[in-house]
Amino acid sequence: MPQASPRGTYLQISESLRQKIEKGKISEALPSEAELMRTYGVGRSTIGRALKALRADGVIESVQGAGWYVTGTGDRRPLVERVTESLRAEGTAVGDAFPSENELCERFGVSRTAVRTAIAQMEGQGLIEMGPNRRRRVRALPPRQETS
Repeated sequence: MPQASPRGTYLQISESLRQKIEKGKISEALPSEAELMRTYGVGRSTIGRALKALRADGVIESVQGAGWYVTGTGDRRPLVERVTESLRAEGTAVGDAFPSENELCERFGVSRTAVRTAIAQMEGQGLIEMGPNRRRRVRALPPRQETS
């Protein structure tokens, strides 16, 4: 992003993201803040200001532990629930290897921080444990949630 701008850099970034949303290039989840920092070559505070500007306009919304989404789209369930459902759908059994942090970041389009938080919650609930070779494995899968 050019630094010598009559408008703030964060406004240029928010406008760029707004156009991508309007054109359908971003239709659900936004890239992680770290990815946006790399893409636009700016720091976290600049990205934060750009995202807050879009949120103030009602274009995007933040979902704790899941990231930023175009308003009215995306899976808003907690990441732990989405990971658990994914493991079930894949036929993962107790004792099987648990996906790596990188795999989970890519699969769910969330930040490493969100993944680490979900892993800590799952370890705390006794769903996963550290196995041999410092690789996590599935210890248990909770019963399916009833949907109303």
